Amino acid sequence: MSRYSAWNLFKQGLGGQRGWDRAWRDPEPRPHYSVIIVGGGGHGLATAYYLAKEHGITDVAVLEKGWLGGGNTGRNTTIVRSNYMLDGNSHFYEKSLKLWEGLSQDLNFNVMFSQRGVLNLAHSDGQMDAFARRGNVMRLNGIDAELLFRDEIREEIPYLNFSKSARFPIKGGLMQRRGGTARHDAVAWGLARGADRHGVDLIQNCEVLAVRREGDRVVGVETSRGFIGCDKMGFCVAGNTGRLAEMAGFRLPIESHVLQAFVSEGLKPTIDHVVTYGAGHFYVSQSDKGGLVFGGDLDLYNSYAQRGNLPMVEHVVTAGLAMVPHLSRLRIVRGWGGVMDMSMDGSPIIGTSPLANLYLNCGWCYGGFKATPGSGWVFAHTIATGAPHALNAEMTLDRFETGRLLDEKGGGPFPWVH
Repeated sequence: MSRYSAWNLFKQGLGGQRGWDRAWRDPEPRPHYSVIIVGGGGHGLATAYYLAKEHGITDVAVLEKGWLGGGNTGRNTTIVRSNYMLDGNSHFYEKSLKLWEGLSQDLNFNVMFSQRGVLNLAHSDGQMDAFARRGNVMRLNGIDAELLFRDEIREEIPYLNFSKSARFPIKGGLMQRRGGTARHDAVAWGLARGADRHGVDLIQNCEVLAVRREGDRVVGVETSRGFIGCDKMGFCVAGNTGRLAEMAGFRLPIESHVLQAFVSEGLKPTIDHVVTYGAGHFYVSQSDKGGLVFGGDLDLYNSYAQRGNLPMVEHVVTAGLAMVPHLSRLRIVRGWGGVMDMSMDGSPIIGTSPLANLYLNCGWCYGGFKATPGSGWVFAHTIATGAPHALNAEMTLDRFETGRLLDEKGGGPFPWVH
């Protein structure tokens, strides 16, 4: 009988899955590795996977203070897109989107990538002009984009508020049909299994307590499971990057803020796309379980807390009802908060650090999940070669000294993101 037969799956479910093999090993940490990746979320796991797959570096440890995918990877709204305008971002995110399109096959694991389309709504002539400009630049860069007008959107997405008395009248919008969503935990599990099969050690419940330096180099980390040495180190810890940087003896131009999201009770298929509108700070899609997943703006104070608050619940729900009136019939099942590391120009930092063998992957603001495979791909190259790839050459830390910022005001989920 196949181990994956319906009867065997049923039997194992009743028996606590004790007969199933582990999806990846649970090794004890070794005293030394060629590369340590701090952070076992999507970016850290993708970096380890591509270090092994693309560069043949398998003497790698991924250190995670909790469980794999338990940070921002499991605390987001799973949107995937590449609708950016500036060259320093657009080619990178398009590379990531192309990796998404083949990721399930590459990993031999279904990450449930759904190219349902991402629509940014416009509510003024000025916004339509801005979206037309961004869409034209995207098309010139070989990235799909469609400028839609009110009647076209109404025909395709009739559940939006098209009344003449709407608080935010719909003028049109910019659609990227290759964008969509993926299943966040499946992404983490697929990358973890892929990295493990290449020989990478995935070490959970291993919190970094201190970074040990000798001169301008790091030599390892003190952890809750003892000291672990390394030749190179990469930080992939999202909102906690500032804390680790201070352990290493320097500061970064980022701030950490909470970004909340919510999911409703399940319902029949009703929302086929990802729909966002910046005027109300709101975005929504429907999960494979049937719940509507939606979110809003940052809590505009610094925090490392992964929890929500009632004022933001009210703000997001009010914005949602203004654009999708039938949300009023639904119950919110749960909410969560992720810690966003916000850079000053709204673009990530992927590159070298003030220390010779320490590399940074941070500053993702609102958009870290969509970049998961692309981030890992270029960060692996950066660590393996000691220098950025052409796709992240403009994302280096020194841009804040030189003034060559990647100020992508129109490229986020909302036109005011910067």
